[in-house]
Amino acid sequence: MRTAALGVSCKVIIMKYVKSEQSDGSELAELRASAMKASLSAIGRFDENWVRTRFLETFEPNDTYKVIEKDELLGFYVVREKEDHLFLDHLYIKIGYQNKNVGKAIINKIVAAAKDKNLPVRLGALRGSRANHFYSKNGFKKTHEDEFDIYYEYSVHN
Repeated sequence: MRTAALGVSCKVIIMKYVKSEQSDGSELAELRASAMKASLSAIGRFDENWVRTRFLETFEPNDTYKVIEKDELLGFYVVREKEDHLFLDHLYIKIGYQNKNVGKAIINKIVAAAKDKNLPVRLGALRGSRANHFYSKNGFKKTHEDEFDIYYEYSVHN
């Protein structure tokens, strides 16, 4: 477990990063659904069941970290280590904590781990999602696109 402090509107958030457990799956799927609803609804693709099921089908607690302040779940992320890169499979922040540097702190943590391993970080973001601006602003470069997603990479050799 690690902690990070953030100044948010004159309030300091002390975050802990805690490896998830199998029993966390449903709660994380709910957070994901809530965080994705606006983006998916905007393109006519929000499905209450699919958004949860898709996460739970690939949920691996050993790759998943909860971000907690006191006893409140602020968000979570999933990083899968591949042979030649780290794959950021999920990063979701609870609605009330978005745009308060929580996501940036998580990205900084993931990038630090990637630098330690000398591996780039790769990810895909839903086309039309605000996440695309977030990743670009945090040093990720677009590599390619498909029908629904835009793919990015953060090179540790910048």
